[in-house]
Amino acid sequence: MEHCGECGFTYADVSREAVPDRLREAGLRFTAALGGRPDPRQRPAPEVWSPLEYACHVRDVLRVQAERVALALAEDEPEFVPMGREERVVEDAYTAQDPRAVATQLAQAADDLAGILGGLTPEQWERTGVYNWPVVQARTLLWLGQHTIHEVEHHLMDVQR
Repeated sequence: MEHCGECGFTYADVSREAVPDRLREAGLRFTAALGGRPDPRQRPAPEVWSPLEYACHVRDVLRVQAERVALALAEDEPEFVPMGREERVVEDAYTAQDPRAVATQLAQAADDLAGILGGLTPEQWERTGVYNWPVVQARTLLWLGQHTIHEVEHHLMDVQR
């Protein structure tokens, strides 16, 4: 996927130089989005995640992506194991978590990943790992950074609906 028809995100519009700053903005944007909700635990529909669940998911995506970057830097073309996005909602009790703590953790995870990616050399941005979505394919760390920003943008849109 290089363009998301639902949220309008285009991967090529985000340069590697822009990735760290865009990630650092995520914490503030999610804090504002969660703070503007009367009850961030409330699902808008039974099959749609709550704003808090989306924030927990994005926090966990940021953490998992940092692990994947470290793996791709240490190994040649490692396979990135799926993060279990649906299972985590229940197993990690997303709705029981404190929205303020989640916002803080999300901002820290975004800053951590931004720092890691901001320190990559041009050659390291081209290192690859095997991603299982949307199809099994070797993806560069640049794509991983762009995809992570897409996750942030898309789920902010979900929260603001």
